[in-house]
Amino acid sequence: MSALIRLSQTIAARKSADPDGSWTAKLLAKGPEKCAEKFGEEAIEAIIEAVKGDRGKLTAEAADVLYHLLVMLAARDLTLADVEAELARREGTSGIAEKAARALPQP
Repeated sequence: MSALIRLSQTIAARKSADPDGSWTAKLLAKGPEKCAEKFGEEAIEAIIEAVKGDRGKLTAEAADVLYHLLVMLAARDLTLADVEAELARREGTSGIAEKAARALPQP
């Protein structure tokens, strides 16, 4: 089992934990909007490190981004498995074609 799957499972378990004893539970208790804000902050920090070119710092920030993405998903009752299913659905489709399909009006 990958570290990402284990992290996703831990975050799911923390949804019912005491916010006083868990950073994840505390973040989730603040609601989806706060979780999204934290994800955005971490994404910006990762962008900054990518531009600077420090591999170690970028690695650490990327880990923060993945953690906060999973928390944000959990705040909206989505899981890593949901995202993996979407990626599987897109597999084998050109990124250009997939993006164009999303732009088409849906019936």
